[in-house]
Amino acid sequence: MLDRMARVLIVEDEEDIAFPLVRTLEREGYDVEWIDSGTKALEQMRSTFADVVILDLGLPDIDGLEVCQRARKEGFTGAIMIVTARAGELDRVVGLDYGADDYLAKPFGLAELQARVRALLRRTGQAGGEDGGSGRTEIAVDHDARRAFYGDTEVSLTGKEFDVLDILVAHRGKVVSRDRLMAEVWDANWYGSTKTLDVTIGRLRSKLEGAGVSERVVAVRGVGFRLEGPDDA
Repeated sequence: MLDRMARVLIVEDEEDIAFPLVRTLEREGYDVEWIDSGTKALEQMRSTFADVVILDLGLPDIDGLEVCQRARKEGFTGAIMIVTARAGELDRVVGLDYGADDYLAKPFGLAELQARVRALLRRTGQAGGEDGGSGRTEIAVDHDARRAFYGDTEVSLTGKEFDVLDILVAHRGKVVSRDRLMAEVWDANWYGSTKTLDVTIGRLRSKLEGAGVSERVVAVRGVGFRLEGPDDA
C-alpha cells in the first residue's frame, strides 16, 4: 500500500495530447510529470521512479518500443502503458513483447485511460484501496465515447441512462431539477409522462449499485436529483 502519491510519467511529444492527460491525472490525485522525448524519458526513468509510464510510440528521437525495451533492460520495474495511433494486432503483441504492461490505441477516452492506470497500479501492487490509490471513489464518464467507468470496470448503460448520469456527474453534489433532466435528455418536445425519468433513474441506481459504485443518485423531493458520495449524506 502506498504511503505517498502515485507517480505517473507521461512521454508524449504532442502538447495538445499531453496537457489534457496531465490535467486529468492530476485531478485524480497523481503526481504527474510530462516528458516530450525518448532520451529524456530514459534519463528520468533512471533517476526517478515512476509507478506508471504512459509511453507514446511515435516519439521524435527514439521509437517508443526501443524506449520500453531499453528501460526494462536497465531494470525499470514500474508499469509501462503504450499509447499509439498505429493500428493492428501486430503492434500490440510487439509492444507487450518489448516489456509493456498494457496497450491503448489512439484515439482513446480519458475515462478509459484513468481506468487503465488504476488497474495497472492494482496489478503491480503499487496502490492500495479499491480506487487505485487515487483517494477517490467516484464514477467517471467519458462524454465523447459515451462510456462510464468505476475503477477499471465499465458500467453498461443505455443511452438515456448515460445521458442522465452525464448531467449528474457534471453537477456532482448539486441538485439537478427534474425539468432540466427532462429537457436535456428527452428534449423540450417530449409529451410523454415524466415517470419515464423515474424509471430511468431507478435502472441507473440499480446498475451503479450492482457495480459497487459508492456514489448514490439521491432524490430531492419536489425538486430533482443529486449525485452524492457516501460522505455527503
